[in-house]
Amino acid sequence: MKSANLRNTGSQAFRPEFGAEPFPGYKLLWLRGRGGFATVWEATTPTGERIALKFMSSQNMSSTAREIRSMQAISQLEHPNLLRTRQVWSLPGYIVIAMDLAEGSMQDLMNLYTEEFEHRIEFEKLGLYMMQVAKALDFLNARRHLVDGRAVGYQHGDIKPNNILLMNDRALLADYGMATPTNGSNTPCPRAGTLDFAAPEVFAGYVTETSDQFSLGVTYYILRTGGLPHPKITDSENLKRSFQRPPADLDLLPTEERPIVARALSPIPSNRYPTCTDFISALLASQGWQAVYQRDLDLWELEALAPKSTPPKSSGIVRGGSGVFAAARRGS
Repeated sequence: MKSANLRNTGSQAFRPEFGAEPFPGYKLLWLRGRGGFATVWEATTPTGERIALKFMSSQNMSSTAREIRSMQAISQLEHPNLLRTRQVWSLPGYIVIAMDLAEGSMQDLMNLYTEEFEHRIEFEKLGLYMMQVAKALDFLNARRHLVDGRAVGYQHGDIKPNNILLMNDRALLADYGMATPTNGSNTPCPRAGTLDFAAPEVFAGYVTETSDQFSLGVTYYILRTGGLPHPKITDSENLKRSFQRPPADLDLLPTEERPIVARALSPIPSNRYPTCTDFISALLASQGWQAVYQRDLDLWELEALAPKSTPPKSSGIVRGGSGVFAAARRGS
């Protein structure tokens, strides 16, 4: 990955809209997504290449500096399931991130399945994407990244379906603005991120080495079932540090998956799985599968642990140049 570049173009306000040029030679084409604090636009570069530009609202100088530092640090890391961050700029009121252009997010894919096919993403397909995300998280979380001469891990801090992007049938973890470097079992952090996906310890003001795993568990649950395992948080501004969620309701999951997801969602961090890969491997095994990386083909596939009475529709992710969303619309 290239190093992130920080640039401030002055004090004149910029408004992201069709045809606007936030920087010389970069032109916004259309809005690809909108969240609570950010919008993502498809844009062209000075050379005509299509990329994604993410505009993150940023009014607080201290939080802006923290997010830029996180993105600058992680933009140096390379992993096949981390979305490449090309550059980072600043504009009045925004942090702007230039990224590779993905086909869409896991949230988009879930919506496509729900609206067009009226069913959830197939377990095999979902399991393969989740394994790729788990591998990226274990890479980030491990204390192997040198910062100021010391080895640290990173807790991503905002794992959710919108932050898992799909490109060429590969799942890519994106959006590192909330990432926290860690070098111990507990690390103080701002109470940030998307609270419905946040681990309990985040409400108390710190992250652990398994905080991302908790968020991955919530992400898997919503992609598998369409619902949240805990009541939705509606009054985030008045949450106290002593806030505790009720136990997770996992009744929408198949019976054999419930204890596995319950462990990942344990309110006690040390009771969760040692790694995110262990968590997703246990889920796959509960349905008779294991994930195998085919190095010569550079893709993940599933292998049956035991003969299944009803073979699944597909033993691996959809292949081909048309991409996962086009393939999904064909019913592949």
